[in-house]
Amino acid sequence: MPRNRAFSEPECSAEYSADYSVSLPSDPEHGVGRTHEVTVRSSGPCLCLPRFMRLTFAPESLENLYQTYFRRQRHETLLVLVVFAALFDCYVLVMCAVVYTADKLAPVLAAAAGLAAHVLLFILCKYRLLPERVARRFLPYVLWVLILAQIFCYLGLNFSRSPEASDTVGWQAFFVFSFFITLPLRLAPIVLITAVSCGVHTLVLGVTVAQQRQDTLDEGTLLRQILSNVAIYLCAITVGTMSYYMADRKHRKAFLEARQSLEVKLNLEEQSQQQERLMLSILPKHVADEMLKDMKKDPSQKEMQQFNTMYMYRHENVSILFADIVGFTQLSSSCSAQELVKLLNELFARFDKLAAKYHQLRIKILGDCYYCICGLPEYREDHAVCSIMMGLAMVEAISYVREKTKTAVDMRVGVHSGTVLGGVLGQKRWQYDVWSTDVTVANKMEAGGIPGRVHISQSTMDCLKGEFEVEPGEGGSRCEYLKEKGIVTYLIVVPKQPLRNGINGVKLSLTSSHGGSPPLVNTKERNGSLSLACASPEEPEEPDARVRGALESGEEDGEAVNPSFPNPRRRLRLRDLAERVIDASQNEQELNKLLNEALLERESVQALKGKSTFRLSMRFIDPEMETRYSVEKEKQSGAAFSCSCVVLFFTALVEVFIDPWLVANYVTFVVGEILLLILTLCSLAAIFPRVFPKKLVAFSTWIDRTRWARNTWAMAAIVIVTVADIVDMLSCRHDHGGMGNGTVGPPQPGSCGEQPKYYSYIALLALVATIMLVQVSHMVKLTLMVLITGATGAVNIYAWEHIFDQYDRRRGRQSTSSLVPSKYSMTAMIFIVMLSFYYFSRHVEKLARTLFLWKIDVHDQKERVYEMRRWNEALVTNMLPEHVARHFLGSKKRDEELYSQSYDEIGVMFASLPNFADFYTEESINNGGIECLRFLNEIISDFDALLDEPQFRCITKIKTIGSTYMAASGVTPDANTNGYSTKKETLSDKERWQHLADLADFALAMKVTLMNINYQSFNNFMLRIGMNKGAVLAGVIGARKPHYDIWGNTVNVASRMESTGVMGNIQVVEETHLILKEYGFRFVRRGAIYVKGKGELLTFFLKGREKQGSFVNGSSVTLPHQVVDSS
Repeated sequence: MPRNRAFSEPECSAEYSADYSVSLPSDPEHGVGRTHEVTVRSSGPCLCLPRFMRLTFAPESLENLYQTYFRRQRHETLLVLVVFAALFDCYVLVMCAVVYTADKLAPVLAAAAGLAAHVLLFILCKYRLLPERVARRFLPYVLWVLILAQIFCYLGLNFSRSPEASDTVGWQAFFVFSFFITLPLRLAPIVLITAVSCGVHTLVLGVTVAQQRQDTLDEGTLLRQILSNVAIYLCAITVGTMSYYMADRKHRKAFLEARQSLEVKLNLEEQSQQQERLMLSILPKHVADEMLKDMKKDPSQKEMQQFNTMYMYRHENVSILFADIVGFTQLSSSCSAQELVKLLNELFARFDKLAAKYHQLRIKILGDCYYCICGLPEYREDHAVCSIMMGLAMVEAISYVREKTKTAVDMRVGVHSGTVLGGVLGQKRWQYDVWSTDVTVANKMEAGGIPGRVHISQSTMDCLKGEFEVEPGEGGSRCEYLKEKGIVTYLIVVPKQPLRNGINGVKLSLTSSHGGSPPLVNTKERNGSLSLACASPEEPEEPDARVRGALESGEEDGEAVNPSFPNPRRRLRLRDLAERVIDASQNEQELNKLLNEALLERESVQALKGKSTFRLSMRFIDPEMETRYSVEKEKQSGAAFSCSCVVLFFTALVEVFIDPWLVANYVTFVVGEILLLILTLCSLAAIFPRVFPKKLVAFSTWIDRTRWARNTWAMAAIVIVTVADIVDMLSCRHDHGGMGNGTVGPPQPGSCGEQPKYYSYIALLALVATIMLVQVSHMVKLTLMVLITGATGAVNIYAWEHIFDQYDRRRGRQSTSSLVPSKYSMTAMIFIVMLSFYYFSRHVEKLARTLFLWKIDVHDQKERVYEMRRWNEALVTNMLPEHVARHFLGSKKRDEELYSQSYDEIGVMFASLPNFADFYTEESINNGGIECLRFLNEIISDFDALLDEPQFRCITKIKTIGSTYMAASGVTPDANTNGYSTKKETLSDKERWQHLADLADFALAMKVTLMNINYQSFNNFMLRIGMNKGAVLAGVIGARKPHYDIWGNTVNVASRMESTGVMGNIQVVEETHLILKEYGFRFVRRGAIYVKGKGELLTFFLKGREKQGSFVNGSSVTLPHQVVDSS
């Protein structure tokens, strides 16, 4: 769907169960933003999962990229698995060293070799010394085989003489679960290798036990032990699959956020470029940068300013060029208004290209007049030469129009060199302009020039240093001002040979006196910006010049100054992404490559190192950041509690196989499952608020957002599982343990005391349930795991001491090998598993905090986008009317898609300060004229402030021309305003022209405002105002440098009403007088006056209102100039 990039909200992050779309910068061929749909669908190759749990991305290329990202994310977890294996080797070494005998040498050597191999693997993986392909494809399987071999070595070398079906089952279950949480593989291969591991382990144990005990084999007992093993493995695989699924969802969400982050960066860069293009097309860079800095200031700082901000700078040694189209009246009468606008746009766009070539800064377009300056803002020694080359090229360019239109049009060009004051005045509709006596001289040089020639002054002649041949200009004979000032003028003789000193058109277009072209005009046209279609055969394109000019000017000097991006290297990278993604809009592979680069860049930043955290607790040092992290909502908390239910179920199943007559097992299972289901439902209520009662949802939400309540909830779940295990163990001791004389009789066949190891394996499953908890600190998990380990160890060593001793004696009769007492070995196993899981918990929390910081970063980038949009909109609406800006920035426009709009009933006003020319001086006491312009800025700013009042909402400021203020009413095509509406036929005459009455009120309010300024400053400025109504054509002229203006006879007559008016009065023609009279305005008849091009016109002076202003909406506002009717 096409989007308005300047004014629409960006796409927000989608949840991982919904469609996720990313809109990329506009494609040059299509002209609008292009959308890539990324769907997370519930299907895929993981057939081992239920259908609703299968998640893959569409398209397939994105899924492949995600899998690459997922494997990279799990690279560090692979190191965790290596640590697990190393801890297992240490456990074997300790167990062998405690009761070392000669037959322990083999397992010691095997464990030592395994430990060395794991240390080597850790170093290779940690420092990425292995080839990436080897590490990605083979290392997980190598590690799996190595761990499997270590388990079987320990089983074969330690328990071969008296094997039991319960030997090393706990370690096997531990590593099976570890494979799911650490291996960087897809789910299907992990399920496959764990199934193979468990199958082989079960088969080896069953066959070994059956062969060793052929005479005394109890098949029922062996079967129940094997079923218990299978139940433990199924529990590990089930919980492991759930863990993998939860991690996969979390990483997919992070992946989508990374994709959004890329979109945000591209959005940000594109908007920055769009803003820069628009600003630099209207304002010079030094002025635009100063405006941006002021926009970012705190409002309190602005309130402390005594005057309105003025962006005005003095520039010396510049050349000013004025060019006017001779025969424009004949040209405009030979074509329609729309054709005229298009022709002017083509011509002025061509002038803009020439300005870029000859290092001119276009100042303004005034009707058919074009003026520009060279040597601003960066000084150039050849400014006069560049300006003359520009003038000659303009004269040549008009010949193209002359041939195309078959009219006698020509260019009259005047050039003068001197000093200017350049900047913007007012607070609305910013347009860069220049003021100074030298600007007036340059204007008169054009007026006193000759069509088809370049007319220069003596000061410009002095700067040329003989570069051009000249002839006397005799400008004083054609312009009274030049004659009064005694300015000597010359006419440039068109050179027949290349200029001396090597200065020619090509060199001027590529180099400057400083070796690089100032970055005043961006000629690179990125992201499909407008390219001009008006190049004639006489002016071929210079692609090399454009590319080299951009390289020389933009990459070094201009980039680092942009206040939006303080880091120039970072900004260049983003710009590179924004440029490359244009082509990627049709190339999914390239887009994925950009996304992969963004992911790699994000992963390379050690987020936690930059955001200080406490080393032990891993909490953020910033309390606010820690609070934000603690209230972060986690949608997988329900799944985590359901893992506790699964563990308790398999715990009860194992105990049923061990001792089906233990009543306490059934009681603890039923009670525990009910309690766990209550905890799970309370956790799920916040995730599915529509399914559960509101009070339960509120309670669940409170738990999610309150750290201590969340921790208490998690601890309750683990305590339930642990207490169930401990109660079962103590009940087993009470039912089957002989208490007399402190001795224990032989356990009954099929009793729980016959296989005590399984209860330690059940404790291991409780540890698994603990690390499955989400949104719980690793310190809380450590506390819970210490509780489990301590309780189980205490029961093993003290309460079950005689049971374990009887078990060891029974095994000792069948073997001469010495083993560590089972009560200690099982406790040590649980302790090692606890340490391993704690290490993993720290890793998981580090990852969770890193993902949180990445999420915060995306959020901050989105805020920057919104802030950039606010600045953008503020700048746009200060340069172009809002509806025009929407059209101009809504999509990439070609020259043939110009903005133009006809209006039938519009009011136009010109208001000038004729006596400001007498006030303006360039003496040193006025800082070379700047202080005079500062006063003019205050006047114009106060006029601009009037436009913010509700009654003047339909009035649009068009521009300021020197000290003349131009505004229009009804040019906003909005049916809700008093302006132009497509439903005007349904309105009464009074409603139709309400905007014109508002414009008259605005003119009167301007007079009152100026009167107040005069009173405060002891001045005597007076306004001379002209108004008119009628049809106009509004449009944007200039493709590279958009300039909004209105044209037509209505505008011309309004201008003449001002120029032929009397200071202190508002002059209107008879038609306007008749309309405004109906709104209660008072008039004085002036009489017929001569208007150039119109003859005699009857005019009137508007003096004020006889009664309050009446508005369509029924409201009325008494303005200072209105007379309230007391009758």
